[in-house]
Amino acid sequence: MGGPDTFRRADSLCGVSAIDLNSDLGEWDLAKDAGNDARMFRIVSSANVASGFHAGNSDSMLASSRLAAEHGVILGAHPSYRDREGFGRRELEIDSATLIADILEQVDALSNAADAAGARIRYLKPHGALYNRIAV
Repeated sequence: MGGPDTFRRADSLCGVSAIDLNSDLGEWDLAKDAGNDARMFRIVSSANVASGFHAGNSDSMLASSRLAAEHGVILGAHPSYRDREGFGRRELEIDSATLIADILEQVDALSNAADAAGARIRYLKPHGALYNRIAV
């Protein structure tokens, strides 16, 4: 399969300056395997990596960070409400200070994994109900 370079070459043929093929990844833990993540990192140009509250854990964040570094994929944090049972899709009423602390905790966890893998977080894209709350 291709990788980000394949899409850059296709851009020049189509007259498009850039196409970002993005995916939510790292949404697994030790109870499950990584599934198709390793294959997906070979074809995406950016990845929203689950940062632990709706899915993922320190192992999946480290594995995702390593794969992003290996394949030149731009790494993004994908924080959510503290809602593993609802996969981050339930809107939770929490105060602003708690929400800020929760987001910072998730970004810090992924940042530590990224540092260990020789990568760095380049953006943040909220997940699920948190995204919907911010987008409205």
